[in-house]
Amino acid sequence: MAALHLVRDLGLRLHPADLAHVEVAVHPPFTDLRSVQVLVEGDDVPIALGAQHCSDQDEGALTGEVGPPMLARLGVRYVLVGHSERRRLFAMTDPLVASTLRAVLRHSMIPICCVGETEEERDAGHTERRLAEQVRAALDGLEPAALASLVIAYEPLWAIGTGRAATAVDAEDACGFIRGLVGELGGPEAAAGVRIQYGGSVTPENAAELVAEPDIDGLLVGGASLEAGPFRDVIGAVDGCYRSLAT
Repeated sequence: MAALHLVRDLGLRLHPADLAHVEVAVHPPFTDLRSVQVLVEGDDVPIALGAQHCSDQDEGALTGEVGPPMLARLGVRYVLVGHSERRRLFAMTDPLVASTLRAVLRHSMIPICCVGETEEERDAGHTERRLAEQVRAALDGLEPAALASLVIAYEPLWAIGTGRAATAVDAEDACGFIRGLVGELGGPEAAAGVRIQYGGSVTPENAAELVAEPDIDGLLVGGASLEAGPFRDVIGAVDGCYRSLAT
């Protein structure tokens, strides 16, 4: 169980001082959720449990799907919704993202709503248009308090697993635009409360520069989270940045 070994190793490397200004969550495969839950709770590892996806339906004849009540019973706190791979490889549409997000909220978990443009959309100058389409489709109609409780992850598809990360300025521009959209939908309190992350070729070297931007509230870490050492270094870089900003 790679996920179990990773979380155990990460727990040994993390100290309370490392987490003074950050929250860390891991999103193992479904088959590892129970084992990771037992480890995190039994050893009091300061890590929140997340899931990579769920159905938008609580129950029914949905062979192969994992319903949100199942995740809630396992102590899952966060659920990725509309990750780029789900959209691209599994035909997850904007309406399905919206209904899944509401299913997660219905069971008192926190959705991490993933949005982002393709390389073609970026090169054509359509980044903001695509982000607006995705954000409005997912969040329209939610109450301001629900909007404020969300996490939104900006993950440009051209930067995922390519080694080509967005610059801090590019990421900030997109995240600031997303925050403005949330403000349009739910008002200033929703815009202030929502957490907006950046994801896409995050490394220990660029983590601090990214989260130093005012509209980037955290990171959705991909490849660098697959080994405890680099993941710990990302966490340390983010915590160090927030410490400096707090002084």
